[in-house]
Amino acid sequence: MAEPTNTPMPTAPPTPRSTSPALAITRPGSITSSTLSPPKPIGVLTSTPLPVPGGPLGSKPIVLHIGDPIKYNPETYTEFTTQFDVVRPSADERQRPAFMQALREKRWGEFSAIFRPFWGTGGEMGHWDAELISLLPESVRVFASAGTGFDWADTQLLGEKGIVYCNGGLAAAEAVSDFAVAMIISTFRVLPYCISSAATAKDFQACHASGTARSHNLRGRVLGLVGLGNIGQQIAHKCSVAFGMDVTYYDVERKATALEQRLGVRFTDNLELLMCEADCVVLCTPAGAGRLINRESLTWFKPGARLVNVARGSLVDEGALAEALEQNRLSNIALDVHDNEPDVHPGLLKFAGERAMLTCHNAGGTVETHVGFEELAMRNIMAVLSGGQAITPVNLHWLKSKVVS
Repeated sequence: MAEPTNTPMPTAPPTPRSTSPALAITRPGSITSSTLSPPKPIGVLTSTPLPVPGGPLGSKPIVLHIGDPIKYNPETYTEFTTQFDVVRPSADERQRPAFMQALREKRWGEFSAIFRPFWGTGGEMGHWDAELISLLPESVRVFASAGTGFDWADTQLLGEKGIVYCNGGLAAAEAVSDFAVAMIISTFRVLPYCISSAATAKDFQACHASGTARSHNLRGRVLGLVGLGNIGQQIAHKCSVAFGMDVTYYDVERKATALEQRLGVRFTDNLELLMCEADCVVLCTPAGAGRLINRESLTWFKPGARLVNVARGSLVDEGALAEALEQNRLSNIALDVHDNEPDVHPGLLKFAGERAMLTCHNAGGTVETHVGFEELAMRNIMAVLSGGQAITPVNLHWLKSKVVS
């Protein structure tokens, strides 16, 4: 399921999304891994597995499994447990005080990897900050988790400790991008108003009479994507091909020209220019860059523009956004994520069912995403501990090499 809460790190520098391509799709005409940006190698590939510490001499490397048992990929798990000794702390042991004490005692030995396959469980110990990370044994080389966002873990500190952090963005890209497209449509076709008005005959008739004047087609409209990672690329492809939208994007790192051409997107090197041009702005970038949407940046939007957020609630000054709606500077919004989840800003709730689609951090929450989270986390660990490339690393730019003897 999608991440249930936000734990922003406002002091952290911007963090790039995973550098891996989206999952390959073989349906005719669909976007494939060859269409998306290629992965970047992690270190130097080795022809034989690197030695990894585990328990007693000659035993298998230990993997610390935090959260529920696996549910969807028994064959991969059989392969996984053939290679590693998997230790899974109880729910009580995962509570922060008990978890920290167990790390101090080295209760689970010199484990080599941390495995969190789900979002509903495995986060009981709270934020992975300096207090927690400092207790990890030097043997840890990879932390593979479900979920696209990673603002609940200090990935910079993990990297500086020589630990590759791998997210589950590759598995969630399809679901989140589908949900984002639905939200984009909702802002142009005023779906919250249309849906809520069906409750009574009077409202039905009023909406039928007035809805047309507020509704617009997507074709030819400018879609501004903030971030062109796995999810952004999927959104761009779907909106360009299916709806004929003119897609532009802003990112800290410009993508290859060949990729831009395949996706049919234009690069804008200035966030203000993107917001000035876009009929709808979509946030699909990791947290860590502060409030991208604030009182100043909201003045950059063209009158009547729209905002969609499937990234992180911490990217938006929700009070300022409510004011922009109140003053009719923005026409419609769609937010799947919120700054103080599970509470939604009261100023935005006033527009629910009218000009705001407000959902409950559901964008990545599909069965298929869960299957992918579980599989991907195991594959990341198997890749790193065998001396190969991590599939979805997010902190390589902070990684310090760890020599294992």
